[in-house]
Amino acid sequence: MSRILIAPLAAWHCFAVLACAIGLSVSTPAAAQQRNPLQKVGHTVLDEPAQSYRFERFVIDNADHTRRWRIHLGVPTASSTAPAPVLYMLDGNAAAMVFDQGILSELAAGKAPVLVFIGYDNHLRIDSQARTLDYTAWVDTADDGNGSVQSVGGGAAAFYDVIAQRIKPEVQRRTPIDTQQQSLWGHSLGGLFVLSTLYTHPTAFQHYISASPSLWWSQGAPQGAMEQQFLGSYRGTPAQLTLMLGGDERRGNRGVRDLTNPRVVAHLRRIGGAAPDAAYQLSRRLEEVPGLHVTYREFAGLGHGPMLPASLKAALTALYGIADRSAMPAATPATHTDD
Repeated sequence: MSRILIAPLAAWHCFAVLACAIGLSVSTPAAAQQRNPLQKVGHTVLDEPAQSYRFERFVIDNADHTRRWRIHLGVPTASSTAPAPVLYMLDGNAAAMVFDQGILSELAAGKAPVLVFIGYDNHLRIDSQARTLDYTAWVDTADDGNGSVQSVGGGAAAFYDVIAQRIKPEVQRRTPIDTQQQSLWGHSLGGLFVLSTLYTHPTAFQHYISASPSLWWSQGAPQGAMEQQFLGSYRGTPAQLTLMLGGDERRGNRGVRDLTNPRVVAHLRRIGGAAPDAAYQLSRRLEEVPGLHVTYREFAGLGHGPMLPASLKAALTALYGIADRSAMPAATPATHTDD
C-alpha cells in the first residue's frame, strides 16, 4: 500500500530550468517529440540472430477473421523446463523497439522472464485505430476537429478475451510459464487497458504496470463507476499495481503540437476530461484498497511520448532487477502515442 515518488531525470530538469532562467534556448525531451502515426517499426532485436533470447512469432485472429494480432514470443536460449515469469506487453511493435541485446542479456542472466509482445499484424510502430478499439472499456464520442462527431473504442472486454482465451494458452503451449508471476504492461491507452483489466479481472495477472494512463478518455469515464465498484468490492488475491507518469504530464505540458491542425486542437480539448495529475490522485485512492500494493513513480522532465520507453525499462528493473535504464535515451525517437 506504499507510494514511492522517484525522479530519475531530475538533473536534466534542473538544467532546463536554469537555462530558461538565464535566457538560453532549451529543447526538452518532451518538447522535442512529434507524433508520427505512420512511423514503421524498422529493425529490432526480433530481427537479430538468437543470442540470450530466441524469438518466435504467431498470429491470432478473431472469430470472423477481420482482425489480426501479431505476437512475438521471447524465450531465453538457456531456459530450463522450470516455469518462468512472464511479461505481457501491449503495443508490442513499439515495445520491441525499446529492447537491445544488453537488456536481453541481463534479463537472461537473472530471473529470465518470458517476453510476450502483443502487437498488430502490420509494420506500424503504433496502430492507433486498432489500439483505440482494443484498449478502451468505454466508448468515446467526440468532435474529430472537422465538424464530425465520432464514437470510437469500447472493445477492451473483447480484447481481454483474446488475451485470456487465445494468446495466453498459446504462450503456455510453447514454453512453461509460472502462472503466479504474470505481469501486464501498457502505456497511454494501453495503460488504461491495464487499469480496466485490474478492475474487472484482478487475478488475471499478479503485477499490473500502467504508464501514463489516458484517464481523460470518454470525458473521464475511467475515473467513474468501474473504479468505484473496484474500490468498494475488491477483496481478491493480493496484487501489485505500478502507476507511472511523466513530470511534464503532471504539469500539463503536452509538448510541441500543431495548433493549426483542427484534429490536434480537438484532441487537446478532449484531454481536459482529466486533470494532469489524475494518475497521481488515482494512486492515492487505490492505495487504500486492502490487498492491493500500489507504487507510484514519476519521471521528472518527461512528457507523454517519451514515457513509453522509460516506463518499460523501469518495469523491467522493478520486476526482474536489471540495471535501471529508464533515464537513458531511447534508441529510436519516442514519438507521441494517442494521449
